[in-house]
Amino acid sequence: MLDLAGRVSIYQPEQEGLIFPKIPENQTIEEERQYRKERLVAACRAFALQKFDYGFAGHLTVRDPEHPELYWTNPMCVHFDKVKLSNLILVDHDGKVIKGDYAVNRAGFVLHANVHEAHPDIIAMCHAHTTYGTAWAATGRPIEPITQDACAFYEDHVVIGDEAGAVAVENHAGSNVAQAFKGVKAALHQNHGLLTASRHSIDAAAFWFIALERCCQQQLDIAASGIEPIYIPPERARYSREHVGSDYIGWLHFQTIWNQLVEDAPDMFD
Repeated sequence: MLDLAGRVSIYQPEQEGLIFPKIPENQTIEEERQYRKERLVAACRAFALQKFDYGFAGHLTVRDPEHPELYWTNPMCVHFDKVKLSNLILVDHDGKVIKGDYAVNRAGFVLHANVHEAHPDIIAMCHAHTTYGTAWAATGRPIEPITQDACAFYEDHVVIGDEAGAVAVENHAGSNVAQAFKGVKAALHQNHGLLTASRHSIDAAAFWFIALERCCQQQLDIAASGIEPIYIPPERARYSREHVGSDYIGWLHFQTIWNQLVEDAPDMFD
């Protein structure tokens, strides 16, 4: 259950009886596991819609609600568009596949396992080798408060410069990334790409990744124009982040994608 921190009323309709997304109150561990797995599959399909695929690169993870030291993730060498309930794998912090028929991507294990282990409060995490995110990350610069959308990440993301560009295949390679995720929802790993995390849902982690990639594209477009942007003042940027950058808002944004996928891609539940 998300901690809505009193911000739900801003977005809920004032009239009773209107259709509006509600966070489910799962009563059992199995119901919660099924929910997380379905949303993980949907997040993978959402990445396919956004064309975030790049070979076998890209990993999305969500903790198992009964065994928090284990996490569900997408299978190795399966396109995001072909991920479904039946081919998800359950992996431990040592990279051992506990359940499932596919291997795990070693790089996905190193980065995600280190973050999950260092931050028990982080439920889900996303990473992919995207065009704009990787390009902006190569500049070593943060996302600047130039739009309302960008303000969702104001003082809520970091740039990681250590071991930039190195392939993460050893456990220590994920340690700096894990340390960087204390109290933030996103990171730009210099010369590598984007990572997002959520302490409440894979829905939010996936949407904030999509949003961060879009912000990187905007930053690159503005930089290419040669025109100096007008920056949003810090106090207004913080105000915007508080109202449009929460886990609940990330979850709410993702419901539009979820509804589309439920109708257009029912095979994801196979």
